[in-house]
Amino acid sequence: MNTKHITDRAERKALKRKARKEAELKNPLQPRDYERGSRKKKVKKMAKGQRKR
Repeated sequence: MNTKHITDRAERKALKRKARKEAELKNPLQPRDYERGSRKKKVKKMAKGQRKR
């Protein structure tokens, strides 16, 4: 949504929120087929006093 032409901050914010809500209704988030965080790199062994990642 292009809101460049709207100068009032509150009005622009309201329009953006409305557009975001409509976009979400049109194309809802799909459920994951994997566990949240399961694809993160795992830390093998931690050494004392060293950065972990």
